[in-house]
Amino acid sequence: MAKKIIKKIKLQIPAGKATPAPPLGPALGQAGINIGDFVTKFNAASQKMAGDIVSVSVSVFEDRTYDFIIKTPPVSGLILKAAGIEKGSGKNALSKAGKITRKQAEDIAEKKMPDLNAKDMDGAVRIVAGSARSMGVEVEN
Repeated sequence: MAKKIIKKIKLQIPAGKATPAPPLGPALGQAGINIGDFVTKFNAASQKMAGDIVSVSVSVFEDRTYDFIIKTPPVSGLILKAAGIEKGSGKNALSKAGKITRKQAEDIAEKKMPDLNAKDMDGAVRIVAGSARSMGVEVEN
């Protein structure tokens, strides 16, 4: 028989560098998860993505066991890294924060393809370009 899920937690954690300190510790502690065990398993599973902030979806079952799924880094983080900037523009229509090339947008789309809602690579690139535009980052052809 399948276990009943009592709570779902979504977090963004630096890959390979999770610690029991806030905000991770309190979020998992309230759900009744062994924090040290989660940190060890997460760091081992996300070691190859080190340096990126990754999204994690944690499902907590009624017997206090859990399962987690590590997703690819957020598009905005990948765009910031590709453009070499700290943050996007607060007023994207008035001032531009940086530029990325079409090739960089394609690389980001390729990396994010498993998590994007796109039928093909062209659609995925358009999603990435839209995110870049909303951050005040230009995509050059």
